Amino acid sequence: MASRSADRSGVKATRVATNFIDQYGMAKFRRFLKLLADDVSGEEIAREYRVSRERVRQWKITFGSVVRKYVIDPAIQRIAGK
Repeated sequence: MASRSADRSGVKATRVATNFIDQYGMAKFRRFLKLLADDVSGEEIAREYRVSRERVRQWKITFGSVVRKYVIDPAIQRIAGK
């Protein structure tokens, strides 16, 4: 069962995405998501969409999450016997 807070954040994300599409169009929305996935800087995205870096940061937080994984160097893995 999903929590109420998760439900509210999903509703908010949907509302923000709908507003984004209304203002910029679906093609620009898809491009925005691709720019995020390609790790393009907030500054570059802000320039393209003519908004502040803070607005880009807010959209980024609303539309998804950043997942980072620590990858151990293969030479270190050999030393550790993994």
